[in-house]
Amino acid sequence: QVQLVESGGGLVQVGGSLRLSCAASGRSSTSFDVMGWYRQAPGKQRELVAHITRGGTTKYAEYAKGRFTISRDTAKNTVYLQMNSLKPEDTAVYYCNAPMSTAISTLVLASWGQGTQVTVSS
Repeated sequence: QVQLVESGGGLVQVGGSLRLSCAASGRSSTSFDVMGWYRQAPGKQRELVAHITRGGTTKYAEYAKGRFTISRDTAKNTVYLQMNSLKPEDTAVYYCNAPMSTAISTLVLASWGQGTQVTVSS
């Protein structure tokens, strides 16, 4: 059973940057074909922000393109989300998980962790 632990969130001003980390234990994150970062803002559904395949192919939500970068360090069994030019609408709890496939992000293969809070102040 894999456990995913997110970290790196915090309070940042508009235009600032944060780097989120997702550490996997119990199973290598590279054993999943796809790893993704999700977010859930207050009163909204959880949504996929970006994903990265085992081969390194990435895909981003439209609002994340050009500002966010997903990457993985297989040696550290960790997936990252570098977020730049942050906006107030990026405020949310950010989670990582393994989507069932690149086409099916609503079904995931691991239990949800606690997430990490990102708050962008204007």
